[in-house]
Amino acid sequence: MKKTEINFLKLTPFFLTISSLIVIISFFIINKKGFNYGVDFSGGTELQVQFSKKVDDNSIRTFLSTQKIKNFNVQSFDGKNEFLIRIDSLNDKKLKKLTDNFRSKFSSKGFVMRRVDSVGPQIGSELKKKGLLALFYSLLIILIYVGLRFDYEYAPGAVICLFHDTIITLGIFALLQREVNLQTLAAVLTIIGYSLNDTIVTFDRIRENLALYRDKAFPWIVNRSLNDVLSRTILTSLTTGLAVFAMYFWADGVIRDFAFTLGIGIVVGTYSSVYIASPLVQFMARFK
Repeated sequence: MKKTEINFLKLTPFFLTISSLIVIISFFIINKKGFNYGVDFSGGTELQVQFSKKVDDNSIRTFLSTQKIKNFNVQSFDGKNEFLIRIDSLNDKKLKKLTDNFRSKFSSKGFVMRRVDSVGPQIGSELKKKGLLALFYSLLIILIYVGLRFDYEYAPGAVICLFHDTIITLGIFALLQREVNLQTLAAVLTIIGYSLNDTIVTFDRIRENLALYRDKAFPWIVNRSLNDVLSRTILTSLTTGLAVFAMYFWADGVIRDFAFTLGIGIVVGTYSSVYIASPLVQFMARFK
């Protein structure tokens, strides 16, 4: 089979400029709009209710108003008689009373309480802090790991690549105001692992080709390595993408949110391993 001869590095200045702009815009959106934190991080009570018959979300809002619930948010699932309700934290007695009144009010509509989650504000703040620390420590450990396995000239490219993927993913969440919760954090950490794996495969091939083509310039070796792993990168992204596609369209709730995050990560991670990580290795080699 004939190998591809794509000159990836030729477009490096263009893509590095585009990526830099997207990261800056993502920072701006995150700072301007902030995140729509779920109950896990903001504290409060989340109820997931379902009905066997058609129910209008306005009737749920009216019911919550009669229960003297001041701050609430009602979100419907597309095409289903299912709703996600967020309210301020309630003690066990008030929460039981609310669920009993729900059951009584909508018993004729086939009411089912599918899930009730409660998190205190202090616990939510602690979870948010630990989540950010988890992201920071994962990037730090990856920096050390890549530096030890390869050389220091490879490590910055890998970490900047992962930082790039994380910021863009979170920027999209801030732009769309999708809920950021523990499942989102788990998906972001999964993205880091996925993107790193793709980057490490490319780095391995660069190191192998350095020994095979000693008379060739380093940019040529990077291009050759990217072409060598191109089919593997495409097949991996496609097969993973099919699984994520199925989860997004045939699942719901937290699984669908998880799949949405992974979908962004697959696209951004595949792009960054080719046009961010590898060019930065070339830059570090030139600097060295």
